[in-house]
Amino acid sequence: MKKHYPRLFLCFMLLGSACISNKRITYLQNLPDNEPIDLNTFIPYAEVDYEYILQPFDIVDIDFASSDEELTKAFEFQGSRSMRGGGGMGMMGGGDMFFFTGYSIDKDGFVELPRLGKIKIAGLTEEAAKKLVQEQINVYFKEEVFVRLRTGGIRFTALGEFSNTGVNVILKNRATIFDALALSGESNILAKKNQLFLIRQYDGGTKIHQINLNDRQLLASPFYFIQPNDILYLEPMKIRQVGRADNLSASLQLSIGLITSLLFFIVLFRGT
Repeated sequence: MKKHYPRLFLCFMLLGSACISNKRITYLQNLPDNEPIDLNTFIPYAEVDYEYILQPFDIVDIDFASSDEELTKAFEFQGSRSMRGGGGMGMMGGGDMFFFTGYSIDKDGFVELPRLGKIKIAGLTEEAAKKLVQEQINVYFKEEVFVRLRTGGIRFTALGEFSNTGVNVILKNRATIFDALALSGESNILAKKNQLFLIRQYDGGTKIHQINLNDRQLLASPFYFIQPNDILYLEPMKIRQVGRADNLSASLQLSIGLITSLLFFIVLFRGT
């Protein structure tokens, strides 16, 4: 029997590598090294000094309002207001409508507006860019014209162990990391949820941050909310080296198969 121990040990190793602990796949746990956060506990948002800075190739939605309808129309592209209504969203199937109705910032940081010409808004926050456009329009017209400026939703990229990789747009002013995960398709069982890489663009450069989706402390993290142009990347676990299992069902089938093989070898070895 002792001569079969190495074979049994190898079977147990294969079985162990196929099983994935719930601690590795469950979101928002109280991890041992952190102070626990109980249910119904109020969790304040992290104080974040950083505001998103408009960058070249961003798309911004700029809308104008005035008591004079003819004056308002002078600052619009033809048909853009009607597309913002019901027709445009339906035509695009709920896609990124601001790509068609918004204003694109060129490579030099300028946005070109009807009547006003080119205005440089790259390098500014949304609020600062809005004030700049408002100042320009106040010089051009004596009658009061209200300006609204915002980014065309939150555009981000999902790569790696997502069921729906690619570029996605959330048409909200603020979105959490879990909004992004839900839109990208929940990460499968083979993803390293404790090592989500977040690649974030800052004014003049980029930083790579690492997020632990298993950690409940994420709710108080400065990375709980995503920013426009964020890139999310999830690595696969090393279990792929043993076998392919793209979802829970396949993983269970693999585990059952290994258990069956193990029991077969045990019965076979006992009979010899």
